[in-house]
Amino acid sequence: MSVLIAVVTLVGALCALNLVFTLGVVKRLREHTEILATVQGDPVRLEVGAEVGEFDTSTTAGKPLIRDLLPGPILFGFFSPTCEPCRDKLPRFVEYARREPGGRSSVIATVVGDAEAAARFAAELGPVAQVVVEDSGGALGTALGIRAFPSVLRAERDAAGRLVVVDDDVELVRLTSLTG
Repeated sequence: MSVLIAVVTLVGALCALNLVFTLGVVKRLREHTEILATVQGDPVRLEVGAEVGEFDTSTTAGKPLIRDLLPGPILFGFFSPTCEPCRDKLPRFVEYARREPGGRSSVIATVVGDAEAAARFAAELGPVAQVVVEDSGGALGTALGIRAFPSVLRAERDAAGRLVVVDDDVELVRLTSLTG
């Protein structure tokens, strides 16, 4: 019986110690959350109204892409083969882009990473978009201020003819009319 009492006492002491540590972790998390809330970070992509920076690059098919020669509107998608959310969002982007009013010519998909790792993404995107594969800090990523993946933006020409961001976080959902 004394062994049972010792074991129960030991388990109780371990539970109390675990509770103290858990409360300490929760306190630290609250402190970090408050610190992060006060820090103003750089945006992870250009914001609505910002002009798309200049770029001069080419697609995987060898077609040149130059900002000043693009019509509008343009749907831009940025993906990285090393990012799990990108793998999840890629099929939705492909389906969304497939129904883009301007067709394939109005969609530019950029895969950021080395060519070998990007090949699968590029193959999936190829039928619905003009595909660019570039390293981190490449021409398109820099022009659109991309710092996080996946990112999907829409840009159009404004009254002055500048290519500006009109949606900095495109929801990949198309509303369909109900017929009945």
